[in-house]
Amino acid sequence: MSQSYDRGLIEDFGRWQEFSAGMWAWIFHKFTGWVLIGYLFTHIAVLSTATVDPGTYTTTLQGLEELLLVRFLEVGLLAVAVFHILNGVRLLFVDLGIGLEAQDKAFYAALIATAAITVASIPTFLGGF
Repeated sequence: MSQSYDRGLIEDFGRWQEFSAGMWAWIFHKFTGWVLIGYLFTHIAVLSTATVDPGTYTTTLQGLEELLLVRFLEVGLLAVAVFHILNGVRLLFVDLGIGLEAQDKAFYAALIATAAITVASIPTFLGGF
């Protein structure tokens, strides 16, 4: 005796407007997690050049740091990592039953803190130019 629920059409893009802050937090948390996993494999690939020859590793890192695109990607990586950490702390508190009524505010606070930290770090990452 199962019930079926009308969840709307898959093509119904108007549903995105109905998403609450909690759904956006979940989407961003999953996205940032996948980005961090992708970065992990890239990081391992670059570090593997150190086992071949220390000179190759140094040359690889110096070559990457000279690229403006890589520096912008590092700023993006910082933003992804900071949001993932802050949202993870928010989720930890929610799981502990702390701040259940203020989940939306905590999500917005995580976004604002991420933006502030990222903007403040831009001169550090792009300082070599």
